[in-house]
Amino acid sequence: MFSDELLKVSWEEISEQIDRKTETDVLVALNKQHCDIQDFMALVSPAAQKYLEPMATLSRKYTQERFGKTIQMFVPLYLTNSCTNSCVYCGFHVSNPMQRTILTIEETENEYKAIKKLAPFDNILLVTGENPAKAGTEYIAEAVRLARKYFNNIKIEVMPLPTEDYAYLASQGMNGVVCFQETYHREHYKIYHPKGMKSNFEWRVNGFDRMGMAGVHSIGMGVLIGLEPWRTDVTMMAMHLAYLKKHYWKTKYSVNFPRMRPSENGGFQPNVIMSDKDLAQVTFAYRIFDHDVDISYSTREPAYIRDHMATLGVTTMSAESKTEPGGYFTYPQVLEQFHVNDDRKAVEVDAALRKMGRIPVYKDWDDVMN
Repeated sequence: MFSDELLKVSWEEISEQIDRKTETDVLVALNKQHCDIQDFMALVSPAAQKYLEPMATLSRKYTQERFGKTIQMFVPLYLTNSCTNSCVYCGFHVSNPMQRTILTIEETENEYKAIKKLAPFDNILLVTGENPAKAGTEYIAEAVRLARKYFNNIKIEVMPLPTEDYAYLASQGMNGVVCFQETYHREHYKIYHPKGMKSNFEWRVNGFDRMGMAGVHSIGMGVLIGLEPWRTDVTMMAMHLAYLKKHYWKTKYSVNFPRMRPSENGGFQPNVIMSDKDLAQVTFAYRIFDHDVDISYSTREPAYIRDHMATLGVTTMSAESKTEPGGYFTYPQVLEQFHVNDDRKAVEVDAALRKMGRIPVYKDWDDVMN
Protein backbone atom coordinates (compact mmCIF):
# COMPACT_ATOMS: atom_id res chain seq x y z
CA MET A 1 0.00 0.00 0.00
CA PHE A 2 1.14 3.53 -0.67
CA SER A 3 0.98 4.45 3.01
CA ASP A 4 3.96 2.11 3.47
CA GLU A 5 5.87 3.98 0.78
CA LEU A 6 5.15 7.28 2.50
CA LEU A 7 6.81 5.98 5.66
CA LYS A 8 10.07 5.86 3.71
CA VAL A 9 10.08 9.58 2.98
CA SER A 10 9.97 12.69 5.13
CA TRP A 11 7.84 15.74 4.38
CA GLU A 12 10.62 17.96 5.71
CA GLU A 13 13.31 16.25 3.64
CA ILE A 14 11.25 16.49 0.44
CA SER A 15 10.66 20.20 1.15
CA GLU A 16 14.39 20.75 1.65
CA GLN A 17 15.25 18.88 -1.55
CA ILE A 18 12.88 21.08 -3.53
CA ASP A 19 14.36 24.25 -2.04
CA ARG A 20 17.90 23.06 -2.87
CA LYS A 21 17.18 22.59 -6.56
CA THR A 22 19.23 24.87 -8.79
CA GLU A 23 18.80 26.37 -12.23
CA THR A 24 21.14 23.67 -13.50
CA ASP A 25 18.75 21.02 -12.16
CA VAL A 26 15.89 22.74 -13.97
CA LEU A 27 17.78 22.79 -17.27
CA VAL A 28 18.65 19.11 -16.91
CA ALA A 29 14.98 18.29 -16.42
CA LEU A 30 13.92 20.39 -19.40
CA ASN A 31 16.36 18.51 -21.64
CA LYS A 32 15.13 15.05 -20.66
CA GLN A 33 12.59 13.09 -22.67
CA HIS A 34 11.32 11.38 -19.52
CA CYS A 35 11.64 12.95 -16.10
CA ASP A 36 11.91 11.27 -12.71
CA ILE A 37 10.70 12.57 -9.36
CA GLN A 38 13.93 14.51 -8.79
CA ASP A 39 13.34 16.31 -12.08
CA PHE A 40 9.76 17.04 -11.03
CA MET A 41 11.05 18.62 -7.81
CA ALA A 42 13.28 20.85 -9.91
CA LEU A 43 10.38 21.88 -12.15
CA VAL A 44 8.19 22.93 -9.21
CA SER A 45 11.06 24.55 -7.29
CA PRO A 46 11.61 28.29 -6.90
CA ALA A 47 14.59 27.91 -9.23
CA ALA A 48 12.23 27.03 -12.10
CA GLN A 49 10.31 30.30 -11.90
CA LYS A 50 12.70 31.87 -14.41
CA TYR A 51 11.93 29.11 -16.90
CA LEU A 52 8.15 29.27 -17.21
CA GLU A 53 8.33 30.14 -20.90
CA PRO A 54 10.35 27.07 -21.99
CA MET A 55 8.26 24.96 -19.61
CA ALA A 56 5.10 26.25 -21.29
CA THR A 57 6.53 25.46 -24.73
CA LEU A 58 7.30 21.88 -23.71
CA SER A 59 3.94 21.49 -22.00
CA ARG A 60 2.10 22.64 -25.13
CA LYS A 61 4.20 20.28 -27.27
CA TYR A 62 3.49 17.20 -25.19
CA THR A 63 -0.19 18.06 -24.83
CA GLN A 64 -0.66 18.39 -28.58
CA GLU A 65 1.25 15.17 -29.22
CA ARG A 66 -0.95 13.17 -26.82
CA PHE A 67 -4.29 14.97 -26.88
CA GLY A 68 -4.31 17.10 -30.02
CA LYS A 69 -6.39 20.26 -29.72
CA THR A 70 -9.20 18.66 -27.76
CA ILE A 71 -10.48 19.56 -24.31
CA GLN A 72 -12.71 16.97 -22.64
CA MET A 73 -15.74 18.52 -20.95
CA PHE A 74 -17.60 17.13 -17.95
CA VAL A 75 -20.18 18.26 -15.44
CA PRO A 76 -20.40 17.46 -11.70
CA LEU A 77 -23.67 16.57 -10.00
CA TYR A 78 -23.86 16.73 -6.21
CA LEU A 79 -26.28 14.06 -5.04
CA THR A 80 -26.01 14.83 -1.32
CA ASN A 81 -24.59 17.35 1.12
CA SER A 82 -25.17 15.09 4.12
CA CYS A 83 -21.81 14.43 5.73
CA THR A 84 -20.44 13.02 8.98
CA ASN A 85 -17.00 14.63 8.62
CA SER A 86 -15.73 17.81 10.24
CA CYS A 87 -13.30 19.09 7.59
CA VAL A 88 -12.46 22.59 8.76
CA TYR A 89 -12.43 24.09 5.25
CA CYS A 90 -15.64 22.57 3.86
CA GLY A 91 -19.16 23.93 3.62
CA PHE A 92 -20.55 20.44 4.23
CA HIS A 93 -18.93 20.31 7.71
CA VAL A 94 -21.13 18.19 9.97
CA SER A 95 -21.62 21.06 12.43
CA ASN A 96 -22.40 23.69 9.82
CA PRO A 97 -26.04 24.82 10.32
CA MET A 98 -27.32 24.34 6.80
CA GLN A 99 -30.15 22.50 5.12
CA ARG A 100 -29.14 18.92 4.37
CA THR A 101 -30.50 16.94 1.49
CA ILE A 102 -30.11 13.59 -0.25
CA LEU A 103 -31.62 13.53 -3.70
CA THR A 104 -34.28 10.92 -4.34
CA ILE A 105 -34.04 8.83 -7.48
CA GLU A 106 -36.75 10.96 -9.08
CA GLU A 107 -34.90 14.17 -8.24
CA THR A 108 -31.67 12.67 -9.55
CA GLU A 109 -33.29 11.87 -12.88
CA ASN A 110 -34.62 15.42 -13.11
CA GLU A 111 -31.05 16.65 -12.60
CA TYR A 112 -29.78 14.37 -15.38
CA LYS A 113 -32.41 15.71 -17.75
CA ALA A 114 -31.61 19.32 -16.84
CA ILE A 115 -27.88 18.76 -17.40
CA LYS A 116 -28.48 17.33 -20.86
CA LYS A 117 -30.18 20.61 -21.79
CA LEU A 118 -27.07 22.66 -20.91
CA ALA A 119 -24.73 21.06 -23.45
CA PRO A 120 -24.20 17.61 -25.00
CA PHE A 121 -22.42 16.36 -21.86
CA ASP A 122 -21.63 12.65 -21.96
CA ASN A 123 -19.24 12.76 -18.99
CA ILE A 124 -20.70 13.19 -15.51
CA LEU A 125 -19.11 13.18 -12.06
CA LEU A 126 -21.46 12.09 -9.26
CA VAL A 127 -20.49 13.67 -5.93
CA THR A 128 -21.71 12.94 -2.40
CA GLY A 129 -20.89 13.91 1.14
CA GLU A 130 -19.57 11.10 3.35
CA ASN A 131 -22.58 9.60 5.09
CA PRO A 132 -22.66 5.88 4.22
CA ALA A 133 -25.52 5.13 6.61
CA LYS A 134 -27.86 7.33 4.57
CA ALA A 135 -26.21 7.39 1.15
CA GLY A 136 -23.95 4.38 0.89
CA THR A 137 -22.75 2.11 -1.89
CA GLU A 138 -26.20 0.93 -2.97
CA TYR A 139 -27.49 4.50 -3.15
CA ILE A 140 -24.53 5.38 -5.39
CA ALA A 141 -25.07 2.24 -7.49
CA GLU A 142 -28.70 3.22 -8.11
CA ALA A 143 -27.61 6.68 -9.25
CA VAL A 144 -24.98 5.12 -11.54
CA ARG A 145 -27.48 2.70 -13.11
CA LEU A 146 -29.90 5.53 -13.79
CA ALA A 147 -27.13 7.73 -15.19
CA ARG A 148 -26.48 5.08 -17.83
CA LYS A 149 -29.71 6.17 -19.54
CA TYR A 150 -28.20 9.62 -20.14
CA PHE A 151 -24.38 9.42 -19.99
CA ASN A 152 -21.75 7.00 -21.30
CA ASN A 153 -18.91 8.01 -18.99
CA ILE A 154 -19.78 8.05 -15.27
CA LYS A 155 -17.31 8.85 -12.52
CA ILE A 156 -17.88 9.20 -8.80
CA GLU A 157 -16.36 11.34 -6.06
CA VAL A 158 -17.56 9.79 -2.81
CA MET A 159 -16.18 8.43 0.48
CA PRO A 160 -13.31 5.94 0.09
CA LEU A 161 -14.71 2.43 -0.31
CA PRO A 162 -13.54 -1.17 0.11
CA THR A 163 -12.12 -2.90 -2.95
CA GLU A 164 -15.23 -5.03 -3.43
CA ASP A 165 -17.47 -1.95 -3.44
CA TYR A 166 -15.40 -0.33 -6.19
CA ALA A 167 -15.62 -3.55 -8.20
CA TYR A 168 -19.38 -3.70 -7.65
CA LEU A 169 -19.91 -0.11 -8.78
CA ALA A 170 -17.78 -0.76 -11.86
CA SER A 171 -20.06 -3.69 -12.68
CA GLN A 172 -23.04 -1.32 -12.45
CA GLY A 173 -21.61 1.08 -15.02
CA MET A 174 -19.14 3.29 -13.17
CA ASN A 175 -16.10 4.21 -15.29
CA GLY A 176 -13.90 6.05 -12.84
CA VAL A 177 -13.28 7.38 -9.34
CA VAL A 178 -12.02 10.78 -8.25
CA CYS A 179 -10.63 11.22 -4.74
CA PHE A 180 -8.85 14.18 -3.17
CA GLN A 181 -6.21 13.28 -0.63
CA GLU A 182 -6.38 17.01 0.22
CA THR A 183 -2.86 16.95 1.70
CA TYR A 184 -0.12 14.34 2.02
CA HIS A 185 1.19 15.86 5.26
CA ARG A 186 0.42 12.94 7.56
CA GLU A 187 0.83 14.82 10.84
CA HIS A 188 -1.13 17.91 9.82
CA TYR A 189 -3.85 15.95 8.02
CA LYS A 190 -5.59 15.36 11.36
CA ILE A 191 -5.75 19.13 12.01
CA TYR A 192 -7.91 19.64 8.93
CA HIS A 193 -9.94 16.44 9.39
CA PRO A 194 -10.37 16.06 13.17
CA LYS A 195 -13.45 13.82 13.22
CA GLY A 196 -15.38 11.43 11.01
CA MET A 197 -14.36 8.78 8.50
CA LYS A 198 -12.12 11.23 6.68
CA SER A 199 -9.86 11.61 9.71
CA ASN A 200 -8.25 8.24 8.90
CA PHE A 201 -5.25 9.20 6.76
CA GLU A 202 -4.23 5.64 5.90
CA TRP A 203 -7.72 4.56 4.82
CA ARG A 204 -7.97 7.52 2.49
CA VAL A 205 -4.51 7.41 0.94
CA ASN A 206 -4.73 3.63 0.43
CA GLY A 207 -8.09 4.00 -1.27
CA PHE A 208 -6.24 4.48 -4.55
CA ASP A 209 -4.66 1.04 -4.17
CA ARG A 210 -8.12 -0.40 -3.58
CA MET A 211 -9.37 1.28 -6.76
CA GLY A 212 -6.45 -0.19 -8.67
CA MET A 213 -7.01 -3.66 -7.25
CA ALA A 214 -10.69 -3.41 -8.22
CA GLY A 215 -9.71 -2.69 -11.82
CA VAL A 216 -11.22 0.80 -11.91
CA HIS A 217 -10.77 2.15 -15.44
CA SER A 218 -9.89 5.74 -14.48
CA ILE A 219 -8.50 7.17 -11.23
CA GLY A 220 -8.47 10.87 -10.47
CA MET A 221 -6.13 12.29 -7.82
CA GLY A 222 -6.07 15.67 -6.16
CA VAL A 223 -4.61 17.93 -3.49
CA LEU A 224 -6.34 21.03 -2.18
CA ILE A 225 -4.07 24.01 -2.54
CA GLY A 226 -4.24 26.18 0.54
CA LEU A 227 -3.65 23.70 3.34
CA GLU A 228 0.09 23.00 3.22
CA PRO A 229 3.06 24.28 1.16
CA TRP A 230 1.99 23.44 -2.35
CA ARG A 231 5.35 22.42 -3.79
CA THR A 232 5.71 19.55 -1.34
CA ASP A 233 2.10 18.44 -1.64
CA VAL A 234 2.15 18.26 -5.45
CA THR A 235 5.48 16.41 -5.30
CA MET A 236 4.00 13.83 -2.95
CA MET A 237 1.10 13.43 -5.37
CA ALA A 238 3.57 12.96 -8.24
CA MET A 239 5.26 10.21 -6.23
CA HIS A 240 1.86 8.64 -5.64
CA LEU A 241 1.02 8.86 -9.35
CA ALA A 242 4.27 7.15 -10.32
CA TYR A 243 3.63 4.41 -7.75
CA LEU A 244 0.10 3.77 -9.02
CA LYS A 245 1.17 3.68 -12.67
CA LYS A 246 3.80 1.10 -11.81
CA HIS A 247 1.40 -1.18 -9.90
CA TYR A 248 -1.86 -0.61 -11.82
CA TRP A 249 -0.56 0.13 -15.27
CA LYS A 250 -3.80 -0.64 -17.11
CA THR A 251 -5.57 2.21 -15.35
CA LYS A 252 -5.77 5.79 -16.68
CA TYR A 253 -4.97 8.68 -14.36
CA SER A 254 -5.84 12.32 -13.91
CA VAL A 255 -4.57 14.98 -11.53
CA ASN A 256 -6.23 18.06 -10.08
CA PHE A 257 -4.85 20.79 -7.80
CA PRO A 258 -7.63 23.33 -7.20
CA ARG A 259 -6.98 26.47 -5.21
CA MET A 260 -9.16 26.83 -2.16
CA ARG A 261 -12.35 28.87 -2.54
CA PRO A 262 -14.57 30.38 0.18
CA SER A 263 -17.02 27.89 1.72
CA GLU A 264 -20.37 28.29 3.38
CA ASN A 265 -18.99 28.23 6.92
CA GLY A 266 -16.70 31.12 6.01
CA GLY A 267 -14.34 30.52 8.91
CA PHE A 268 -11.27 28.86 7.40
CA GLN A 269 -8.74 30.97 5.53
CA PRO A 270 -6.08 29.33 3.32
CA ASN A 271 -2.71 28.83 4.97
CA VAL A 272 -0.96 29.04 1.60
CA ILE A 273 -1.71 31.21 -1.41
CA MET A 274 -0.88 29.93 -4.89
CA SER A 275 -0.53 32.66 -7.50
CA ASP A 276 -1.59 32.32 -11.13
CA LYS A 277 2.07 31.88 -12.09
CA ASP A 278 2.43 29.14 -9.49
CA LEU A 279 -0.62 27.36 -10.89
CA ALA A 280 0.86 27.56 -14.37
CA GLN A 281 4.20 26.23 -13.09
CA VAL A 282 2.72 23.13 -11.48
CA THR A 283 0.57 22.47 -14.57
CA PHE A 284 3.61 22.62 -16.85
CA ALA A 285 5.59 20.46 -14.43
CA TYR A 286 2.98 17.70 -14.44
CA ARG A 287 2.73 17.66 -18.22
CA ILE A 288 6.50 17.45 -18.60
CA PHE A 289 6.73 14.79 -15.88
CA ASP A 290 3.92 12.66 -17.33
CA HIS A 291 2.99 13.29 -20.95
CA ASP A 292 -0.12 11.14 -20.76
CA VAL A 293 -1.74 12.16 -17.49
CA ASP A 294 -5.06 13.97 -17.78
CA ILE A 295 -4.85 17.41 -16.11
CA SER A 296 -8.19 18.77 -14.95
CA TYR A 297 -9.27 22.31 -14.06
CA SER A 298 -12.55 22.93 -12.27
CA THR A 299 -14.70 26.05 -12.11
CA ARG A 300 -12.87 27.00 -8.90
CA GLU A 301 -10.40 28.71 -11.27
CA PRO A 302 -11.24 32.00 -13.04
CA ALA A 303 -12.30 32.05 -16.66
CA TYR A 304 -9.16 33.77 -18.01
CA ILE A 305 -6.88 31.15 -16.43
CA ARG A 306 -8.96 28.25 -17.71
CA ASP A 307 -9.14 29.63 -21.24
CA HIS A 308 -5.40 30.22 -21.56
CA MET A 309 -4.24 27.06 -19.79
CA ALA A 310 -6.40 25.06 -22.19
CA THR A 311 -3.63 25.63 -24.73
CA LEU A 312 -0.79 24.85 -22.36
CA GLY A 313 -1.41 21.53 -20.65
CA VAL A 314 -4.95 21.25 -19.32
CA THR A 315 -6.96 18.49 -20.99
CA THR A 316 -10.23 18.30 -19.04
CA MET A 317 -12.57 20.99 -17.72
CA SER A 318 -15.92 21.24 -16.02
CA ALA A 319 -18.44 23.85 -17.08
CA GLU A 320 -21.55 25.47 -15.57
CA SER A 321 -20.90 23.56 -12.35
CA LYS A 322 -23.29 23.64 -9.42
CA THR A 323 -21.87 22.68 -6.03
CA GLU A 324 -25.19 22.13 -4.29
CA PRO A 325 -27.32 18.96 -4.43
CA GLY A 326 -29.97 19.38 -7.07
CA GLY A 327 -28.40 22.61 -8.27
CA TYR A 328 -29.43 22.21 -11.89
CA PHE A 329 -33.15 21.69 -11.30
CA THR A 330 -34.31 20.80 -7.77
CA TYR A 331 -32.58 23.20 -5.33
CA PRO A 332 -30.71 25.84 -7.34
CA GLN A 333 -28.24 28.08 -5.50
CA VAL A 334 -29.18 27.30 -1.90
CA LEU A 335 -26.88 24.53 -0.63
CA GLU A 336 -23.43 25.26 -2.08
CA GLN A 337 -20.30 23.46 -0.86
CA PHE A 338 -18.13 26.33 -2.14
CA HIS A 339 -18.54 29.28 -4.50
CA VAL A 340 -17.42 28.74 -8.08
CA ASN A 341 -15.14 31.25 -9.78
CA ASP A 342 -15.96 30.64 -13.43
CA ASP A 343 -19.75 30.99 -13.51
CA ARG A 344 -20.15 31.10 -17.29
CA LYS A 345 -22.76 29.01 -19.04
CA ALA A 346 -21.50 25.83 -20.70
CA VAL A 347 -22.13 27.32 -24.14
CA GLU A 348 -20.01 30.34 -23.20
CA VAL A 349 -17.12 28.15 -22.05
CA ASP A 350 -17.42 26.16 -25.27
CA ALA A 351 -17.27 29.31 -27.39
CA ALA A 352 -14.30 30.72 -25.47
CA LEU A 353 -12.31 27.51 -25.85
CA ARG A 354 -13.00 27.39 -29.58
CA LYS A 355 -11.78 30.98 -29.85
CA MET A 356 -8.53 29.84 -28.24
CA GLY A 357 -8.17 27.14 -30.90
CA ARG A 358 -9.31 24.27 -28.68
CA ILE A 359 -12.02 21.75 -29.60
CA PRO A 360 -14.34 20.96 -26.67
CA VAL A 361 -15.44 17.32 -26.74
CA TYR A 362 -18.13 15.85 -24.55
CA LYS A 363 -17.33 12.15 -24.93
CA ASP A 364 -14.89 9.94 -23.05
CA TRP A 365 -11.24 10.04 -24.14
CA ASP A 366 -11.46 6.46 -25.38
CA ASP A 367 -14.23 7.45 -27.80
CA VAL A 368 -12.39 10.62 -28.85
CA MET A 369 -9.05 8.93 -29.49
CA ASN A 370 -10.70 6.13 -31.45
